[in-house]
Amino acid sequence: MTHHAETEKVLQVVDGITDEIVEFAADLVRIPTVNPPGALYEVCAHTIGERLKSFGFSVNYVAAEGLPEHSPTHPRVNVIGSRAGSVSRPLLHLNGHFDVVPPGYGWTLDPFGGIVRDGRLYGRGSADMKAGLAAAIYAAEAVRRAGVELRGTIEVSGTVDEESGGMAGVAWLAQNGLISSNKTDYVIIPEPLNVDCVCVGHRGVYWFDITTYGRVAHGSMPFLGINAIDQMNKVLNTIREELVPELATRMTDMPVIPSQARYATINTNTIEGGQANQLMQTPCVADRCTVIFDRRFLPEEEFETVRGEVEELLKRLSIKTPDLKYDLQDRLIVQPMRTPEMSPV
Repeated sequence: MTHHAETEKVLQVVDGITDEIVEFAADLVRIPTVNPPGALYEVCAHTIGERLKSFGFSVNYVAAEGLPEHSPTHPRVNVIGSRAGSVSRPLLHLNGHFDVVPPGYGWTLDPFGGIVRDGRLYGRGSADMKAGLAAAIYAAEAVRRAGVELRGTIEVSGTVDEESGGMAGVAWLAQNGLISSNKTDYVIIPEPLNVDCVCVGHRGVYWFDITTYGRVAHGSMPFLGINAIDQMNKVLNTIREELVPELATRMTDMPVIPSQARYATINTNTIEGGQANQLMQTPCVADRCTVIFDRRFLPEEEFETVRGEVEELLKRLSIKTPDLKYDLQDRLIVQPMRTPEMSPV
């Protein structure tokens, strides 16, 4: 059978099992694997693992033993399925994460209902990326049902904590040799970027914290203290007025979808300040404020320069604001990467 004929046969199988694929994706959406804190990971891993077993995969559950994130209440459990063909290599690894960010506000449907309506699957994680994970599993199964012999090995993994850096997920698998250049030839990650193209790279990621410090005082006499939130406001204004316009001038030469992602960016992810606990007021001047930032940098940018410009911005501001006390802490660093367009994958 020619390669073209094999492809057509597999696509015919896919057309015939669309409803089954969608229902499995909906089943995954109905498991609220919210991160943080990392809820129901083990349940989701076993749901994926049982489906892989039924499709002829050997299945291995991998817990991130020893990491602080892995706990009895919120175990970090990944799942890997493997199926070999007539030869063991090349090995193609399909990876998808099954943790999801919190649902947020404004939903008109149950964010974990897995509801299918008018040809769309609704729910937190339906796009990012439980549908992609279901598609990867069923892509491998479609090859089997089409009777096409594998000339190599296919692996499928469902991993945790991607939304918080992946240290207990893909990084854990890599650090323990379960995904490595010694055994893994190609990796495909079906993130929800665009159904009409194959993305071959990504920008770099720099997550960092800035903490400002003040001096506590009673809220009735704020003039006796230094408000850390007010100090942070100066930091945020400086970033908005100086760094954001500069980043808007930096654009990669590489083709990127969507086009806005060609630019260097920075986002304010989280802010926490003062002494309120779950918005229960305390009458105090805030003595501490922390903001988490998400800086995406281009392949043309060096990380040392990216971090250095944040340091320089804070130094300039501290000269103008003598009572500004702050810390800058790295949270996550991911270098930009690009797969050659002519790679066999």
